[in-house]
Formats: sequence, structure tokens, C-alpha cells
Amino acid sequence: MQLAIAAGVAVLATGLFLAPLGDQLDDQAMRRALAIAQTTAEQPQIAADLGATPASADGPVQREAERIRAATGAEYVVIMDRRGVRWSHTDPGRVGETVSTDPGRALAGREVMEIDDGTLGRSARGKVPLRDERGGVVGAVSVGIAYDSVRARLVHAVPGLFAYAGGALAVGALAAWFISRRVQRQTRDLAFSDIAALLAEREAMLHGIREGVVALDRGGRVRLLNDEAQRLLGVGGEAVGLLPDEALGAGRTADVLAGRVPGTDLLTVRGRRVLVANRMPTDDGGAVATLRDRTELEQLGRELDSTRGLTDALRALDHEHANRMHTLLGLLELEMYEEAVEYIGEVVGDHRATAEQIAERITDPLLAAALVGKATVAAERGVALWVSDRTRLPDRLVDPRGLVTVVGNLVDNALDAAAGTTHARVEVELRTRARTVVLKVRDTGPGVAPEHRAAVFTEGWSTKEPPAHRERGLGLPLVRRLAERQGGSVTVGEAPGGGAEFTVVLPEALAAPAPRTVPAASAGTAVEEESR
Repeated sequence: MQLAIAAGVAVLATGLFLAPLGDQLDDQAMRRALAIAQTTAEQPQIAADLGATPASADGPVQREAERIRAATGAEYVVIMDRRGVRWSHTDPGRVGETVSTDPGRALAGREVMEIDDGTLGRSARGKVPLRDERGGVVGAVSVGIAYDSVRARLVHAVPGLFAYAGGALAVGALAAWFISRRVQRQTRDLAFSDIAALLAEREAMLHGIREGVVALDRGGRVRLLNDEAQRLLGVGGEAVGLLPDEALGAGRTADVLAGRVPGTDLLTVRGRRVLVANRMPTDDGGAVATLRDRTELEQLGRELDSTRGLTDALRALDHEHANRMHTLLGLLELEMYEEAVEYIGEVVGDHRATAEQIAERITDPLLAAALVGKATVAAERGVALWVSDRTRLPDRLVDPRGLVTVVGNLVDNALDAAAGTTHARVEVELRTRARTVVLKVRDTGPGVAPEHRAAVFTEGWSTKEPPAHRERGLGLPLVRRLAERQGGSVTVGEAPGGGAEFTVVLPEALAAPAPRTVPAASAGTAVEEESR
């Protein structure tokens, strides 16, 4: 195909060159004929002989015209009088006859160049007026250049032109061969149809797999995002052509994609999703990053942790319950019935007091149930979970599940930090200001050093060894994401008496209270009671 293009270009260039070449040769022949005619007409003796001698085949005009023709190589030199009668001709027998073409313009004093057919065939012709000493027109001179000579020059030029065209074609063919070889090496000798098929398969594979793929060029800009990557990152096709920081905003996810965070299986949080990212450089200076959604696995891991904690708590409660049953059985066998009744009241009262205390201050059932369960786990781990006396949370949460996640993660971290310390304790405080919820979780653990207080909210950062089934360092980043999604914030500081204190502010976390409708009959009483 490249050779055919090169040959076509060579033929087209040759044709475009030959088209004006014929016209140029015609113009040169006509100008040469005109120049010979002008030179002939400038000889005063010819004009004098034209008026003094008769038109004859051996007259002076004929002899001079033939001399000029022989000297210049013209096809003919015809001298005529004002009547158009020839006084010279290459065929002496035609001397004295009228010319075959119209000499009117030349006899009128104008010079003429033309390609015309005469008695001697097709020729390039030049005609000029012949003037006497006084400047009057006494005749005309017509000089012709054989058109065959023009054609011969054109044919003579064609081989050279074809030689140049052939050379150009050879160079083009050689260049096409080198380009073809290079293209074959780069495409691994695949045909265009194979490349098109591979491209179609690649597009189907990229957009069909359930793993996000992000390709970046050597400048670090996104050049490809498959459907799963767009879903996981929460961006659209407009991110193509942008830097990760521009498409995703500053954060760990952008740092991982840009290669500023080294390593494999890097954890990052995007929105409410936990992602595992791997980045591999490519030969062209770019990179390809893959993203896997680990949100469900992380949730399962947390549920497994909770289940294990509850299992341990139930096991401990089982032992404690067996001990209490043995104690109760002993009291009954000793016929100490009053003591047995008192003992049962104390045991039941402790658990009931804890549940009632939480339910009285937190009216949302999901959050109250979560804290009751956390209290059981905390007791099994030797940590006292206390709900602050200042806690008041009405049952008007906009997103109770989100707040349960925030409280659960903070309490789990606090239990991990406080477990094993002297007088281990975790305190939860939930207060409201208008429609804003302020959550504080304090523990008696070692606390968070000031230089680490910003890093604790980074994905993957943790001071504890991760369990076998999942990574650590995701709970606090999820808390931050949930808080920021509601326009809030999360900070960490030092609790009174030591330990860490996490504060979460969630604006607009409470729904607006429903307006109370007061019956007309009791409106006055209600107003009076309200004023009291």
C-alpha cells in the first residue's frame, strides 16, 4: 500500500510537470520565430528590394530569406508585400502566390505569435511588419518553427523526467520498506485485522472485568479508566487527561495512583469504599494501576472481630452464669432462701441497670443496642464502658447506621488502647446542639503522641499488629470519611487524666423536630404550663 501511494505520487508529479512543459516549449518556439522575424524585418535592404525588384524564385529577397532560414534553422522565412503575395518561400514554385494564412494583423503594424497550420504543416509562427526607411509598412515577414522540433524536445525531456521520477519512486519504495519493517516489528508482525481484533478484545476485557484499571502516561496523566475504576473512584470519563490530584483531589488515593506511595497491595479509602491498589510501571514511562474493592471483605473482617468478641464475652458469661448457678444452688441446699432471693436480685439488677442507663440516655434503638453489646465485650476484656451522665441523644438521627459505625470504630479502638491498663475505662459522651451531634470517646490508654495525631486518620497507619484475616489502620479513616461526608470533622487530643479523646462533630445529624399540635380546648392550659 505504501509502495502504491509512492508510485501514485510519482506519476501525479510527473504528469503535473509534463502538463506545463508542452506550453513552455510552445512559447519558447513562438518567441524564437518572432525574434527571427524581427531580425529579418530590421534589414533595410529587404524592404528596398521588395519595392525595386519583382517577386521571383531567384530574386534577391528569395536569396536573403533562404540564407536566413538556413542560418537560423527555421522551417520557413516568408516575406510578403502588402497584398499578401509571397516574395520568398522554401518552395520556389510558390513564390508569387498569396499566403495561406491571414497576414492582416502583421500588415496593420502589429507583431503576432501563434501556433497555426499552413501549407508546410503545423508550426510555431511569428509575424512582424516590414517597414521602409520612412517607417511605412510595405509588407510583412512570417517565420515558422516546425512543431515537430517542439515535440522532439518534449519527447527528449521525458526520459530524463522519468529518470528523476524513477529515482524518487525508488527512494520512496526503500523508505516504505524500512517503515514497513519497523511497523511489523512494533506490531509483532500482526496484520491490521489482527490488531483491530485485539483492540476489540482489549476493550471488552477492560470494561468487563470486575477490577478497576487506571492507565497513566509518562506525564502522570490519566489516559484510561475502565468502567469498574470509574465506579470505585466515583469519577467519570472527564477524568481522562487529568492528573490524579486534579481528578480525585489530594489524598492517599491520588498519592497511590501517582506512585508517591511505594509498595504493593496498598490500602486506601475512597468515599465509603476500602480499596486495594497495585501500581506497575510500563516501558513507555507510564504506569498501570489496578484497584480491588475490599469493602465487603473489610466489613466481614470487622463482623468476624465483633463475633469473636461476642463469643468470648458469651463464653465468659457462661462461666460466670455457671458460678452463679452453683452459688444459688448452694444457698438453696442450705435453705438460705432469703439470701438466695437477694442474690438473684443483685445479679439481675446489675445487667438491667447497665441496659437501662444506656437506653435512658440514648433513645435511638440501633445505637443503644450497639453500646449495650460493646459494654458486654468491654466487661469480658476487663474494661469498664461508661456512658457519660451528660449524654442525651433523641431518637431523631438522620443516619443512625452511619453514627453506629462511627461510635463502634471509636469504641473498638478505645477498648484496644485501654485493655490491660490499670483501672481500664472507656467513656462515651453524646450531646446535641440544635441539630448537631457531638461525640466524644475517652480512654485510659497510652494516648496519641502529638506528632502522630494527623497520621492516625491515614489509611493503613497503625501501631498494632494486624490480625491474619485483614489489615489494620482502616477504622479511623472510615470515621473521618463518614464525618466529612456529613460536613463534619474528627479530631484527637489528650483526655483529662491521660489517654486519648476523640471528638466527632456531625452537623445536621438530627432531623428537625415535628411540630406539636395542641388541641384548641387546652391551648390556654398548655401555654400556661409552658410559661411555668
